[in-house]
Amino acid sequence: MAITDWPTDQRPRERLIKHGAQSLSDAELLAVFLRIGIKGKSAVDLARDMVNHFGSLNNLFTATLSDFSAIHGLGSAKYAQLQAVLELARRALDEELRLGIALSSPQAVKHYLQLLLGNKPYESFVVLYLDVKNRLICTDELFRGTLTHASVYPREVVKSALSRNAASIIISHNHPSGTPEPSAADHALTDALKQALSLVDIRILDHFIVAGKQVYSFAEHGHM
Repeated sequence: MAITDWPTDQRPRERLIKHGAQSLSDAELLAVFLRIGIKGKSAVDLARDMVNHFGSLNNLFTATLSDFSAIHGLGSAKYAQLQAVLELARRALDEELRLGIALSSPQAVKHYLQLLLGNKPYESFVVLYLDVKNRLICTDELFRGTLTHASVYPREVVKSALSRNAASIIISHNHPSGTPEPSAADHALTDALKQALSLVDIRILDHFIVAGKQVYSFAEHGHM
């Protein structure tokens, strides 16, 4: 049965408008994105196929075009639309941080880093550079490693922060195949960076570790 034949109060788009996007399931949100299904399947049925096939939204969002198109009814056009939506979400959060809420809204920082790092298949070390009013100047991936290790050089972090005239920074890296809990090496790196940056009067406000949907904050756990 096509969604247009469903009772109005059960249709995903109408429910979203009336009750908000948070009231919809993952499949229903994807159905709103898809708009139409294929022969024999409604948009909700096709969306459920997507969720079941990839196992999670994270896997769906990081799927290659080839993997995405393996589901009947999906192709390059929908793939491009999905990537555009994800990039718009990243840019919207980037705008928030540039307005100076990096400290007043740590949850926004977490969401931003989840979108930035949560789906990367390799280990990535990024720095958020902030001005004296805690507004985001820019974000930069300084180092990239394998699934288990990325070499981070304090000298390069200091040099990069100075070149951007940053008053403070937030550092973050991901654990692609693990949990967000920091290792002994993560603690040692944080201490080394704090010491190096203190020599040029630049503060590290926090160190976030991202593992999928989970984010660990050093500051929240009293390690800063």
